[in-house]
Amino acid sequence: MVGRVDYKDKRSDGIIIASPSQELGEHLSGSLEQFPCDAAPLQSDAWPVSGFQLTTLAMVFVSAIRTSLSKPQVASQRFSSGGSRGLKILAILYRGGDAAKQEPRLLGTVENELGLRSWLESQGHEYIVSDDKEGPNSVFQKQIQDADILITTPFHPGYVTPEVFNKAKNLKVCVTAGVGSDHINLNTAIDKKVQVLEVTGSNVTSVAEHVVMNMLLLVRNFVPAHEMIERGDWDVSQVARNAFDLEGKVIGTIGAGRIGHRVLQRVLPFNPKELVYYDYNPLPEEAAKAVGARRIDTVEELVSQCDVVTVNCPLHEGTRGLINADLLKKFKPGAWLVNTARGAICDKFAVADALKSGQLRGYAGDVWDVQPAPKDHPWRAMKNPLGGGNGMVPHYSGTTLDAQQRYAAGTKSILEKYFQGKEQEPANVIVGIGKWATKAYGQR
Repeated sequence: MVGRVDYKDKRSDGIIIASPSQELGEHLSGSLEQFPCDAAPLQSDAWPVSGFQLTTLAMVFVSAIRTSLSKPQVASQRFSSGGSRGLKILAILYRGGDAAKQEPRLLGTVENELGLRSWLESQGHEYIVSDDKEGPNSVFQKQIQDADILITTPFHPGYVTPEVFNKAKNLKVCVTAGVGSDHINLNTAIDKKVQVLEVTGSNVTSVAEHVVMNMLLLVRNFVPAHEMIERGDWDVSQVARNAFDLEGKVIGTIGAGRIGHRVLQRVLPFNPKELVYYDYNPLPEEAAKAVGARRIDTVEELVSQCDVVTVNCPLHEGTRGLINADLLKKFKPGAWLVNTARGAICDKFAVADALKSGQLRGYAGDVWDVQPAPKDHPWRAMKNPLGGGNGMVPHYSGTTLDAQQRYAAGTKSILEKYFQGKEQEPANVIVGIGKWATKAYGQR
């Protein structure tokens, strides 16, 4: 007698797989539902069926076995509770260490897995989570080859290049747990008919607050003042000589979408001299009136007028390297620059040089051209002529505990809709099947 195989079987490498017996049972159950038998339920001591019914049952059973054995083990695009196998879902998240163990609300970590494991495995899906993403032998590079769904975050992105797409033969969906999918080659996603989805709006408030904080710590010269206290020193004049008020300044944003608009709303109470913005898509008239923002036609014109410039646009072909040495020369001398969008929008060497020369009085943000940033990255230690002006931190503006709750829930919602074959929220779709679904990554 063949021993019974449980529905879930765990391999030595910890991967959960669905057993053939489950698929056979589901297929046989579906076949029996169509069999017109009015006999009583099967019992251990009696089987009240006719010879004809018994023969037919046997034929159905043999047919079910053949179908199950010949069934190709390929994930269907739409999950159902029937005979399709579970999908392989790969998540690349950042490692939380002891902090994630002590704080379960750090959902975006390897340890807490976006809170998805129990739910996914209860439906027979395979869920692999890792932070190992660099190099050909990384978990990311190995597991992506037969993954159906990839989940990444902007805070520790798995970079999906054309080469990675060519490896990923089964890949159907890339989900960004957060906002910003520039770590995925979107043009190749279109060519490969891979959908790209993100949890739009999940961390826009978090990032907008971080932008305002960055403005204040630069303009008020906060970091050097705090470092002075840590050293045990006390020299008010050395700090105050480079400290200003945000009131009365011209503040401009490159990009006035969900984050840029919220930044304008939040700095309005500081009574700036003027709020301006550059965006190919103008703010709605009522929104522009509410914040009193003036639209400027070119980036060059905007930076030449602003005391504070904040970057709030996506990274794409048209914005990569946008803030370079030539554009920095057009900034007002001594301006402050905040970038919480994407590091590669700014030329890292040009920014470091502008800060060192004093053309920029300060630069702050949490995004880097490569993440994690190498230890010798020029933004780690750059200073202005007075020894301050650096407000750089790791990429965390959009991964507060509040934001993590939102983007974890949003990721589950996206997956649930995909499994059920339901339409996604339009705002969450960056790339549909073979086509662009948004203009956020440039005018298409």
